[in-house]
Amino acid sequence: MHVLVLASQKGGSGKTTLSGHLAVEAQKAGVGSVALIDTDPQGSLSHWWNARAARAPLFAKVGLFELGEALEHLQRSGIRLAVIDTPPAITESISHVIGHADLVILPTRPSPHDLRAVGATVDIADRHGKPVLFVINAATPRARITGEAAVALSQHGTVAPVTVHHRVDFAASMIDGRTVGEVAAKSASAREVRELWIYVQGRLARLKHDAAFAPEIVPQSFAVSGLSPADATDMPEGTDISDSSEMPDPPPPPMPEPYVGIERRSGHDRRHPPGEPPGFGNRRIQPFGRRSTDHSY
Repeated sequence: MHVLVLASQKGGSGKTTLSGHLAVEAQKAGVGSVALIDTDPQGSLSHWWNARAARAPLFAKVGLFELGEALEHLQRSGIRLAVIDTPPAITESISHVIGHADLVILPTRPSPHDLRAVGATVDIADRHGKPVLFVINAATPRARITGEAAVALSQHGTVAPVTVHHRVDFAASMIDGRTVGEVAAKSASAREVRELWIYVQGRLARLKHDAAFAPEIVPQSFAVSGLSPADATDMPEGTDISDSSEMPDPPPPPMPEPYVGIERRSGHDRRHPPGEPPGFGNRRIQPFGRRSTDHSY
């Protein structure tokens, strides 16, 4: 069984929405039985699942410290993938959940505040030796800051080559327990979720050396050398990724323009060597998102 954990210290990063969408997409892709696990006391994922007409994926409300036993039971029951949603906090209990992950997905909105907040989650994953995959979520189409966010995050881990953009249909579909792929299968939002799952599926298969779990078709854009994560989804509307031979070659990624900033920086943050994109404190020696004055371990 593969275990996918979505975690982030920052509230509003989109963990719950992505958890539901990835689980449904995995079920549709035919990977086998999929189970959703909600460890967030707010129960947002629980409310969404209870509103669903379909009973797949399966759902389990599990206490944080019952997780190990629950995962063993799910594996014995034939579950192939468990997708776990976590609350927006960094505590020892969240560390306990990440300890069970095969892959930790860290959704991040392309904003300075969200980028600074990823450090604590990355630290926990590092302590457990768990791989982290950044997913740029709720991005504004064609916004320069999206590319800047991808550049900043890529210095600290793998960034998914699919950007999930902010669109009303994501929230609208969650109202009645569905996903954008179930409401509007040919929409741009549905395509992004589909491609994101294909990439995640491939990562999980490689991490556990499970060739049977690997996707049958991988979008051509994933294998293009030098493709910017922010531009990986720039395909003509209606492109069918099931036939990668029909996909046009993407143009070379543009160089990110200098980030002009959203808020005023201190003198320390404004001092950057030539050629380094300012805005996210890339020259700090401390772990990503930490200030030099932080001394908590």
